[in-house]
Amino acid sequence: MIAVDIIGVGGLVNPQIGPISTQPQFDKVLRYIEIAKAEGARCVLGGKTRPDLGQGQFIEPTIFIGVNNRMRIAQEEVFGPVLGVIPFKDEEDAIRIANDGPYGLAGAVWTQSLKRALFVIEQLKVGTVWVNNYRATSFTAPFGGYKRSGIVRESGLEAVRDYLETKCVWISSDMDVPNPFIRR
Repeated sequence: MIAVDIIGVGGLVNPQIGPISTQPQFDKVLRYIEIAKAEGARCVLGGKTRPDLGQGQFIEPTIFIGVNNRMRIAQEEVFGPVLGVIPFKDEEDAIRIANDGPYGLAGAVWTQSLKRALFVIEQLKVGTVWVNNYRATSFTAPFGGYKRSGIVRESGLEAVRDYLETKCVWISSDMDVPNPFIRR
């Protein structure tokens, strides 16, 4: 089981998680946890609020197994500490599952093969792909998604282009133009 690798005795090993930023988003994440359970996913870690952690809206990192790609936690952007584990047969099946949805913000590939990583990166329909790491960011690198995750990029040169207008100008130094409507 995947969860065994990230769980130590007594819970998560060195989790880095903050509170959910707004009450509506906090409520939304809790609804997704309930929806996942109602759709048949099994919560194997977390899934509870943590009022003991202070005044913030904390939700434990949550892992579901028994998830399939038709479930809402697999098809919608939860934006909370909720992970649905979906088994796959082979590389092609994993790519099909990853691309089978209306969103495409980001993805991660974990492999020892650079050739495999490059192949999967090419096939994924997402705006950011991390290889053997997750959530590395920089203000110099573009960030944004595909499909319903958006087409605009934040940060990097690509973000600057959103504020520019392109103009095409053709200039001829030849002042003796016989007929400007004949394509040359």
